[in-house]
Amino acid sequence: MPGKPQRYEVLLTRAAEQDLESIHDYIAEFDCLANANYVLDELMEVVESLAHFPERGSYPKELAALGITEYRQTAFKPYRVIYRVVGSQVVIYLIIDGRRDMQSALARRFFGA
Repeated sequence: MPGKPQRYEVLLTRAAEQDLESIHDYIAEFDCLANANYVLDELMEVVESLAHFPERGSYPKELAALGITEYRQTAFKPYRVIYRVVGSQVVIYLIIDGRRDMQSALARRFFGA
């Protein structure tokens, strides 16, 4: 009888929490609160789903091109969730609209550029 699958602890960095707040605030201001709440709920479902299968995410092409493969991504389009599996934890570093300049956003978040 197979054992229970491993469950990872999912953690959001403060920056990722701020990303969620900014996305919600932007949609609420320029669209409507109902859509902002919907997008937030869907993004949280994506984040929480990483507790079961975090390895399923692909490598962000912008980081993989630099030889950096310890980060993965998943999405609720157009939003991308960039994370890293560290032991039994999944750490969310960035939640961003994928239509933005990803190289600049990743450089600022990961390299302080």
